[in-house]
Amino acid sequence: MNGAPEAGPIDLSDLIAGVNRRLETAVETRLKPAGVRIEQYRVMVALDRRDGQSMGELAPSVFVDLPTLTKIVDRMVSNGLVYRAPDPKDRRRVLVFLADKGRREFRDLVPVVETQRREIIDSLSPGEADRLSELLRGILS
Repeated sequence: MNGAPEAGPIDLSDLIAGVNRRLETAVETRLKPAGVRIEQYRVMVALDRRDGQSMGELAPSVFVDLPTLTKIVDRMVSNGLVYRAPDPKDRRRVLVFLADKGRREFRDLVPVVETQRREIIDSLSPGEADRLSELLRGILS
């Protein structure tokens, strides 16, 4: 032995973080020309799936805390991508909606992001991709 610590197995959480970072970096590179950050894109994805969500409902989809989400949504409101409105069922609650401009921008960005995701996913066989998705969903639930 030369006194250097032995390299141990990479921790599962480090592997997940590394893959996530690689994917985020690649997607951010594709989003940068449009001036959209990955967190903003995630807000658009969540609102495209179900428009009119509270900040508390949006936060888990964007993977940020509420104060950070507030700053992101504020920026998006300033850029005309989303807007806030009172919940028609409970006027004390405020919901976030995709604005027309945000919907158009999101539709333009989807193919760009999907191309990047596909490049990464295509390195796996269909069975491996399905199994990995199943395992990761299990961790998130």
